Amino acid sequence: MSVLTIITMAAADVADNAHDTAGAASGLPQLDPTWWPSQLFWLAVTFGFLYWLMSAKFLPALGAAIEERRDRIADDLDQASEFKRQAEEAEAAYNKSLSDAKARAQSIAADTRAEVDKEIVAMQAETGKALDAQIAAAEARIADMKAQAAAKVREAASDAAGAIVETLIDEAPTSDAVSRAIAKVADADQPSL
Repeated sequence: MSVLTIITMAAADVADNAHDTAGAASGLPQLDPTWWPSQLFWLAVTFGFLYWLMSAKFLPALGAAIEERRDRIADDLDQASEFKRQAEEAEAAYNKSLSDAKARAQSIAADTRAEVDKEIVAMQAETGKALDAQIAAAEARIADMKAQAAAKVREAASDAAGAIVETLIDEAPTSDAVSRAIAKVADADQPSL
C-alpha cells in the first residue's frame, strides 16, 4: 500500500469518527486533532509544489540574472581598461609630438644660426665700410628669419596641438585656446638661442 492510500484511509476514518462523535463541536477546525491528517497531507502537497516551483523556475532565473550581471560588469571593466590603455597611448603620442616639435624648433634655430655664422665669416673678409653695412643687413635678415622660424614653429605647434587635443577629446579646441596654451609653454620653456 502506498503512503497516499494510507493517509486517505486514515483521513476517511477520522472524518467518520468526527461525524459520529461530535457534530456540534465548536472552535477552530485546524486545532481539532480529527482534521490533522488532512492538513498534513495538504501541507506536504503544497510544500512539494512550492519546492518544485522554486527549484525549477525561480532559482535558475535568479542565477542566470546574477551571472549575466557578473559578465556585464566584467565586460565593462575590460572595456574601461582598454580605454585607459588607449588614453595612455594617446598621451604618450602627444608628449612625443610635443618633444619632436621642440626638437625641430631647436634644429631650425641651429640651422639658422649656422647659416648666419657662415654669412658673417664671409662678410668679415670685405672692407670695413662694406663690412659694417653688410653686418647690419645680416642682423636684419637674422631677426626676420628668427621671427619667421618662430612663427612657423608656433604655427606647426598650434596645428599639432590642436590635432592632438581633437584626437584626445573628439572636440576641436578654439585657435585662441591653442594659442594661449602654446604661449604659456613658450614662456615657460623658452629655448636659449
